[in-house]
Amino acid sequence: VQLQASGGGLVQSGGSLRLSCAVSGITFDDYAIGWFRQAPGEEREGASCITLSDGSTRYADSVKGRFTISSDNAKNTVYLQMNSLKPEDTAVYYCAGKFGASWLEDYEYAHWGQGTQVTVSS
Repeated sequence: VQLQASGGGLVQSGGSLRLSCAVSGITFDDYAIGWFRQAPGEEREGASCITLSDGSTRYADSVKGRFTISSDNAKNTVYLQMNSLKPEDTAVYYCAGKFGASWLEDYEYAHWGQGTQVTVSS
């Protein structure tokens, strides 16, 4: 299983970015993708996740109403649309995969992609 995250960058406060996670090596039928982030000196935290079989989603309170997770199963790709970005959203963002339902606990996830840096300037 391979996961490839992309789409990070530098954006001003209030701006938007869309992250992509391309997945290969599995079928989407029984898989879940989570987006996690880690700021310097901080623990990794879950931002959002999606169960690909039924499209159910979860969001951390810190991103609820601003971030939207979605999937294009035909392209084996999961997106994280991030709007109204704040400086505290600055972090390395990782996508991760697991079989079964999605949860925001990182220890549940067996497959990890490389991170993509998101920097929000004030």
